[in-house]
Amino acid sequence: MEAQAPLTKHIIMLPFMAQGHLIPFLELAHQILHHNPNFTITIANSPLNITYLRSAIANNPSPPSQIHLKPLPFNSSDHGLPPNSENTDGLPLSQIIKLFHASAALEPPFSEFINDVVSRNPISPVCIVSDIFMGWANDVAKCYGVVNYSFTTGGAYGTAAYCSIWMNLPHRNLIDGETRDEFPVPGFPESCRFTITQLHQYLRAADGKDEWSRFFQPQISLSLRSNGWFCNTVEEMETLGLEVLRNYIKLPVWCIGPLLPLKMLENNSGSDTGSGIIGQRSGKQHGIQPEKCIEWLDSHPIGSVLYISFGSQNTISETQMMELAKGLEESKKSFIWVIRPPLGFDLKGNFKPEWLPTGFEDRIGKQGLVVHNWAPQLEILCHRSTGAFLTHCGWNSVMEGLSQGVPLIGWPLAAEQGYNAKMLVEEMGVCVVLARGVHSKITKEEVSGVVNVVLGKVEGGKGEDMRKKANNLKELIRASVKGSSYKAMDDFLTTFDSEF
Repeated sequence: MEAQAPLTKHIIMLPFMAQGHLIPFLELAHQILHHNPNFTITIANSPLNITYLRSAIANNPSPPSQIHLKPLPFNSSDHGLPPNSENTDGLPLSQIIKLFHASAALEPPFSEFINDVVSRNPISPVCIVSDIFMGWANDVAKCYGVVNYSFTTGGAYGTAAYCSIWMNLPHRNLIDGETRDEFPVPGFPESCRFTITQLHQYLRAADGKDEWSRFFQPQISLSLRSNGWFCNTVEEMETLGLEVLRNYIKLPVWCIGPLLPLKMLENNSGSDTGSGIIGQRSGKQHGIQPEKCIEWLDSHPIGSVLYISFGSQNTISETQMMELAKGLEESKKSFIWVIRPPLGFDLKGNFKPEWLPTGFEDRIGKQGLVVHNWAPQLEILCHRSTGAFLTHCGWNSVMEGLSQGVPLIGWPLAAEQGYNAKMLVEEMGVCVVLARGVHSKITKEEVSGVVNVVLGKVEGGKGEDMRKKANNLKELIRASVKGSSYKAMDDFLTTFDSEF
């Protein structure tokens, strides 16, 4: 009797409409296929985001044929957004909440797509992996009798804090004797207090009826109904965060991080990073050729360069930008600064010289390299000359930096970044916070002082201690690829099989 061919297993992924979510979903698809190539994976999203993902896949030296892309109809103008606004990149903060609410418009075409998949292959195992911000996918899954797993692209600590604070608004419901400057968060130990400065400006003002609460509270609640959560972290790295997250959501949590290109994790040769890394990660055009950036880094001593980037959708104010530039110049430390127009201006527009000190770019010479819009971040962080990373503390950037043993200077700006910074300082000891948010005041002296501390080579100094701790985390992260994270993926795939 002829052996029956195994059923095709189909995973359908639904990321939120932001680069910091799209790329981890794509890396998760790669990781699943690395473990088991007998899956078909389809990533569904709006047309322009699908175009972006197609470019990122095409740049991969050997793109897996099992990854398919499904565009879902979406018109940003129908939701009060500028034309072709299908991603947080380039949107001012005031309009990002409109994109969050608009993302729910993907539900009808996504539901229709799931119906089509299930109808065409009624006996084939199907599951949905949805972003925690796309919680409505759990209702779609239930409607068609398929399983749904939620995916948080953040870390465990930041995700737990984000979910608990949005769901409970603890800074607005304090008991006698507590102040908004320091308050407990449900699920966290009583000793682990949060402060109002760690909250995004819209969360500070949230009352449960505002437009931000009306999005996040329902979507998080729906995601809590899924069959389990993926988390882009490493089991041994976030002991407290994982304990809090698992106790809070009361669902299985699989730590499948780091969701980074394997080449980045295997690289130990300093400047020998190659252009293949970025091809696996991004579909963006850079403001500088990776080769030129590496050549500049090659001319600097080991661990001497500060890399500065605030992520794909963040910027700082004009005043902050001016003080940061002055402080960098005063520090005498070498730096690469990825720069965009300041707050209040078109992030995709031309950069004006008056936003920096007069003659700044001409004067810094060998000391600094200013890159407009996009830089080859992975290559820079992999390079032996990079000694510190001034970051907004977005989780993708945190994992990229720590995977290379690079200590951090934190400047959280939005989302869960303030909670990430809190953990990186208090739990891990690999970060110092320079500023918080786009309204905090900084001086050139503060910038220069922090940069010199973190890049300092004083034996027994804070900089040395941070480097040691960052290097320890680097080893944990790299070991997880064949250790705990590899096992977590195996455990998930076993769980997936048991559902059918």
